[in-house]
Amino acid sequence: MAQNTLKIALAQLNPIVGDVAGNEEKARQARAEAARLGADLVMFTEQFLAAYPAEDLVLKPAFQDTCRAALERLARETADGGPGMLIGLPWREGDALYNAYALLDNGAITVRYKVDLPNYDVFDEKRNFDPGPLPGPVNFRGIRIGVPICEDIWSGDVVECLAETGAELLLVPNGSPYHRGKTDERFSIASARVTESGLPLVYLNQVGGQDELVFDGASFILNADCSLAGQLPAFEEAIVLTVWEKGEEGWACREAPVETVEEGREADYAACVLGLRDYVEKNRFPGVVLGLSGGIDSAICAAMAVDALGPDRVHCVMLPYRYTSGESLKDAEDCAKALGVRYDILPIAEPVEGFEAALQPLFAGRERDITEENLQSRARGTILMAISNKFGAMVVTTGNKSEMSVGYATIYGDMNGGFNPIKDLYKMEVYRISALRNRWKPDGALGPDGIVIPENILSKAPTAELRENQKDQDSLPPYEDLDEILRGLVEEELRVSDIVAKGYDLEVVKKVERLLYIAEYKRRQAAPGVKVTRKNFGRDRRYPIVNRFRDQGLVAHRKDEALERAMGKPRVGPQDV
Repeated sequence: MAQNTLKIALAQLNPIVGDVAGNEEKARQARAEAARLGADLVMFTEQFLAAYPAEDLVLKPAFQDTCRAALERLARETADGGPGMLIGLPWREGDALYNAYALLDNGAITVRYKVDLPNYDVFDEKRNFDPGPLPGPVNFRGIRIGVPICEDIWSGDVVECLAETGAELLLVPNGSPYHRGKTDERFSIASARVTESGLPLVYLNQVGGQDELVFDGASFILNADCSLAGQLPAFEEAIVLTVWEKGEEGWACREAPVETVEEGREADYAACVLGLRDYVEKNRFPGVVLGLSGGIDSAICAAMAVDALGPDRVHCVMLPYRYTSGESLKDAEDCAKALGVRYDILPIAEPVEGFEAALQPLFAGRERDITEENLQSRARGTILMAISNKFGAMVVTTGNKSEMSVGYATIYGDMNGGFNPIKDLYKMEVYRISALRNRWKPDGALGPDGIVIPENILSKAPTAELRENQKDQDSLPPYEDLDEILRGLVEEELRVSDIVAKGYDLEVVKKVERLLYIAEYKRRQAAPGVKVTRKNFGRDRRYPIVNRFRDQGLVAHRKDEALERAMGKPRVGPQDV
């Protein structure tokens, strides 16, 4: 006789890609905690043993074998009568490789395969996996559980099949990375599947940073009436017990925590901190070093680094030259003191002038230009990399999305570094998120409370200080305008004419588009950074370096059926279908 009460432990955890032994042990410890809580079943996220996304690593036979062996060991352990396990891994079956989810109980393994493989934005699963057949539910101690895997709930077919074949509830494992607004998308999709199927749903999501991606967790439970029955925290690990009861109308979650999750700029900031922390920790760097210039970008990166790692693991270095103002020296020092980090001043006059002396025979008779300006940036980059080499700390690079878009950065100079926490934040977003950090910090942040970015840094005009009285706006449109133009070109893929119709000057928009295209070669060589927006550089937006297309700003062509007939354009008729 099937039971009428079910206790499910949800393991919202932070696995490490490729660390199969570590992920196996993490699962083992989570099962022990689930047993302590009295759970019947413990649920893990998509591809947990491999961690998500393992990309082409899953194609390696030795990796597949290692994941399979770990699963079999865990399965044998479930013969002890304790909680069953639902856990994901890559699964080889003959010539096919599947994104699989396995039920382990009483020593046995039951496997289901992901059907809908995403192949858009940051996802490339059709490259790595074969699609599975439409699944039926798995039987766990007399309860028929549907386990659609992540993308399987983004259209209705898989859930419809599960409902028709007798599923009583849906447990959905996910590897869903964060971007702004993603929480609402998930709720919308999950609610649609619950409404269509009449079944309650658990949405369990991975948490943690993996290269550019940040998984925010924020797992949730919807009952069959679409009411929110449970909400796990965002950006942190959690193992929680949920209690389910079966009544006349089916299963419902009666007990589960309901946490508040960060939204908007708070979520963006938390994502940047978690992404930086996990990149440093998972790659085993002892700490970070960065150039602190007295400007807004390096200040917020320093704050994020301290929040991620603590002040003792952050080393800030001011690298002044003759164009560095006394104001910048004071602002950098004040910021370092507020954050409590080690702060050194290393003047760069000697290396810059040494480079100039070495190049003088070749440059004789030519005017000074951006070449000499870039020598300053490259000297700074070389010094920071030398510190990194000597002490092992990773260099944090600090260019924002506005600068990365239009190439307002020196390759092999200020672009040097291992990771960039603000790579996907536009300049005005950097200002707004800096003001936010002065009045708030995320749970678990290791930095101090209160103002950590001096007010003068927030209020002064941005400058690279590579020549006398230089301001960013000497070379670029005002950032308020530049950022909106870039959003149109990058996130929305608008025509130049569409952006001009919003009130921007045609020649300015064309200039920004040209800079966006020609800076592609720099971005290909840039450090990875946290994805925050819907379309970041690298994972999402993939453009060729060699590219002669330029949008001239012509009004969009309107379909002219008479002209098409005159040109003899073929029409589709029944015989063509």
